[in-house]
Amino acid sequence: MVTIPTIDMVKTGQHITELRVQAGLSVRQLQDIFGFSTPQALYKWQHGTALPTIDNLVVLAAVLGVKVDDILVTTDSSMQVSA
Repeated sequence: MVTIPTIDMVKTGQHITELRVQAGLSVRQLQDIFGFSTPQALYKWQHGTALPTIDNLVVLAAVLGVKVDDILVTTDSSMQVSA
């Protein structure tokens, strides 16, 4: 058995919202920082229906003042590996 981390999208989205609020940023402010024409991507991240791309994740971490690993919420799953 091998333990493999899996990203929990819903908990990650909730965590993004918490970190945004702690940083004192509105969705509109993040939208402007990322240069998005609409806030839809940000709402998808916060609702856990989508994850930021790697480059957006790096920017998000910098803006929120945390490490990338501090944004993602993972759970461990066991997987059978055949030899």
